[in-house]
Amino acid sequence: MAMDSFIYVIFGASGDLTKRKLVPAIYSLYVQNLLPENFTLLGVSRTGLTDEQFRMRMTTALEQFNETDNTDKIQEFAGKLFYSTLQYDDSQSYEKLWDRLISLKNINDVSENIIYYLSTPPELYGVIPQRLAEAKLNNQAEGWKRLIIEKPFGYDLTSALLLKDMLLKDWKEDQLYRIDHYLGKETVQNLMVTRFSNGIFEPLWNSKYIDHVEITSSESLGVEQRGGYYDKSGALRDMVQNHLLQLVALTAMEPPATAQPAAIRNEILKVFQSLRPIDKDMVRDVALRGQYLSSTIGGTDVKGYRNEEGVRQDSKTETYVALKFYIDNWRWGGVPFYIRTGKRLPTRVTEVIIHFKPTPHSLFSGQTNCSSCNQLVMRIQPDEGILLKFGMKIPGAGFEVQNVNMEFHYSGLSEQRIPSAYERLIFDSIKGDPTLFARSEELIEAWKFLMPVLEVWRDNEEIPLHGYPSGTWGPENADDFIVKDGTGWRYPCENLADNGKYCEL
Repeated sequence: MAMDSFIYVIFGASGDLTKRKLVPAIYSLYVQNLLPENFTLLGVSRTGLTDEQFRMRMTTALEQFNETDNTDKIQEFAGKLFYSTLQYDDSQSYEKLWDRLISLKNINDVSENIIYYLSTPPELYGVIPQRLAEAKLNNQAEGWKRLIIEKPFGYDLTSALLLKDMLLKDWKEDQLYRIDHYLGKETVQNLMVTRFSNGIFEPLWNSKYIDHVEITSSESLGVEQRGGYYDKSGALRDMVQNHLLQLVALTAMEPPATAQPAAIRNEILKVFQSLRPIDKDMVRDVALRGQYLSSTIGGTDVKGYRNEEGVRQDSKTETYVALKFYIDNWRWGGVPFYIRTGKRLPTRVTEVIIHFKPTPHSLFSGQTNCSSCNQLVMRIQPDEGILLKFGMKIPGAGFEVQNVNMEFHYSGLSEQRIPSAYERLIFDSIKGDPTLFARSEELIEAWKFLMPVLEVWRDNEEIPLHGYPSGTWGPENADDFIVKDGTGWRYPCENLADNGKYCEL
């Protein structure tokens, strides 16, 4: 089916995200012939650039961050790039923007279908859409208009509700695409496919057979050059409120009636609505926070968080979070969910682990209450794949049992190219498919769930902020946080099949 022509407008086009992710993703779609021949990309920001200067910048970026093996079409692609300088809170700038869009439409024979991508600081998420609406740039009489908003969607529940109301005042819900790049990862989408396309998993996917669910998203890097932003955010806002809770929803959702966007998003929303509210008096028992300290990793000295550029010397911002919670519905009643995320941990890895219940009685010697037995590990990144851990007999006399692995690696699909998350999501936004984009109701429910933790951490100075040496798996008592319930964290290595707290990476 032929795709309608369109203009892609990137606000904040002089920034890092545009050159590293957005333009390379759009170029990848271009070389695969997934875009109409006469599409146009307009970069917009406060920085004064000409069309040619912007093209030169993006050409250099594509030579460095190209996500395909094809470099032959870079110059051809660059010819479709244009640029306009704009002051974000100046109404007259948007009138000039409209003039430029009409000019590009006429010159390039493009329709008035327009996507606006806000690759800007969050404080502009309310300003730019309002100014666009004032200039009638959201009017769909002559073509559809869509608005893509990067995270974070608000700083807390109050600001999220305010932003929601501001957007819906001028834009329809079906025009809004709230992007979470985690949902664009092939392996995240495979959570649904693994469950709902295989009859062997879904019958076991409930409280009768599952002991607990564990989700880990760890990063080996620190805050790098984002100290100023991160110190106002922290791990709970930066990772849990969006990425990790979305993984929880995809893991826990009921089977949708169809594969249509509305059906899938309705089931995701139901999960958020079923999260058991966190009592403020229980925050100390169900939420743990930490902050990385200076250390030596592989012979290299690494700064502590408070020594990073842009971070306050007395900062209490968490770089590590562990949470325990429940989903109160028939499928998951009584099953604890454990999630954790942190910076400066031993490796970069994201995975979902389903811990099945052990056998009710151990028949064989060596078959103990093994915390790593009967696990289904769905690896999001790196070494993407699926791992099943179960017991088998050791060859020889008797019935000695050993834990073994059965694994599948996505790299085994060598003939298939795995698109980047941004490539998939940008393509979906062009097609008008909102399946992998968050609805406002989901985000509001997520904020409601986390607000008791944020408020207690803010108001109660007795709640500890645990330090942990960079390169370790978080605070020492992070183990106690989960072990006290008779289980333990899985300590993943870079390779899917390996695990161990001190494994070599």
